[in-house]
Amino acid sequence: MSTFKKRWNIKSNWQVFVILVVFAITGSTAAYLSKPVLSLFGIVRNETSGWMYWPLYIILIFPIYQVLLVTFGFIFGQFEFFWAFEKKMLRSMKLGFIADFFDKLFKTKGES
Repeated sequence: MSTFKKRWNIKSNWQVFVILVVFAITGSTAAYLSKPVLSLFGIVRNETSGWMYWPLYIILIFPIYQVLLVTFGFIFGQFEFFWAFEKKMLRSMKLGFIADFFDKLFKTKGES
């Protein structure tokens, strides 16, 4: 636990527990929601080649996971941690412009 706390700059064991729960819930929910989203586009597991279905399923999990991570982080009172985590992840994938857009959007709304 002390490794997580030091690495993530977390103060309490309770916060570590909440963060791990959010990661678990987010992963499960993203995997669960990807199937109905694919079926909305007519891509159903039993009717589509596995060579097409599984890569699309895995690719679709990623953006759903990103949105859910911040959402569940907010619900569990850890928005700041997960927003910082999200920005770091996006920047490491060279998608930092997305994080910059939302930072700019939230700052301008907060200043009005």
